Amino acid sequence: MSVGRVLIIGSNGLLGQKIVELFVRGSNTTLTTASIEPESVMDLQSVQYHPLDITVRKDVKSIVARCEPQVIINCAALTNVDACEKDRESAWKVNVTGVEHIVDAAQKFNSTIVHISSDYIFDGKQGPYAEGDKPSPLSYYGKTKLASENILHTADLPHVIVRTIVLYGYAEGVKPNFALWLLDSLGKGRPVTIVDDQFGNPTLVDDLAYGIMKAVELRKTGVYHLAGRDIVSRYDFALTLARVFALDASLIRPIKTADLRQPAFRPLRSGLVTLKAEVELGYRPSTVEEGLAVFKSQMQRSGRWIADRTPAPGQRSPRSSSR
Repeated sequence: MSVGRVLIIGSNGLLGQKIVELFVRGSNTTLTTASIEPESVMDLQSVQYHPLDITVRKDVKSIVARCEPQVIINCAALTNVDACEKDRESAWKVNVTGVEHIVDAAQKFNSTIVHISSDYIFDGKQGPYAEGDKPSPLSYYGKTKLASENILHTADLPHVIVRTIVLYGYAEGVKPNFALWLLDSLGKGRPVTIVDDQFGNPTLVDDLAYGIMKAVELRKTGVYHLAGRDIVSRYDFALTLARVFALDASLIRPIKTADLRQPAFRPLRSGLVTLKAEVELGYRPSTVEEGLAVFKSQMQRSGRWIADRTPAPGQRSPRSSSR
């Protein structure tokens, strides 16, 4: 299906790469990509790439004016929750001011904006949450994501807000997410402590990208929750990953969130209800088992996982997980 001219911002990230792949394969689209890095991590001759820092208003305006997009998909954000808590100025610049710049640049072309938000806009006391539930963020990261949503709600532009949760998956050159960090640690025989009191539906990035593509193809507007099928604790997700990859689950020890003494508060009983997306977009979220099986297959095809018990040589050490 043709969706016209599409600009994907944050195209070098995990989600950005997956969305680019889907649009290149599945629709007659004139695609432009942009990310903060000097070069694209994807070698696609048919897709133009531009370096872009969304905190610089004139650069955002320049790229939008150049490609005149009918749709702008914004995957750029600072998502490290504790880093956002400690460096609030940077978090606001990227997650809020950056969105203001995109909205401002899009006004001339009446572009539809697709923006990625998070379950962190909720306090995690009464999850799982539907699209219309009242936000009450606990962390500064959550506050920036809610502020970015409000910018779109008050803008005179068609828009889609996609909220997701515990995103995982594999793509080239991306920073470690929870599953990649866990796989790296267990594969090297390192013990890990995982919280058993944070609940949510882990989301395979491929599912999220598909849901976003369908929202664009069907020309939808509004808020959609795109997340995995199963609501589980982080600890139970870790145990399932160990089983799927035939790793030593005894290395995984449960811990309470409060014992970690992290700078930012986390929503504990979270989760997102995906019924609206299932009905309106044909979204079919993977279970934890299904998603991890896809993840394992991708790791094996990429050469990052060369046997059930052996991580590939040169696999990077993890940094803190983002969501």
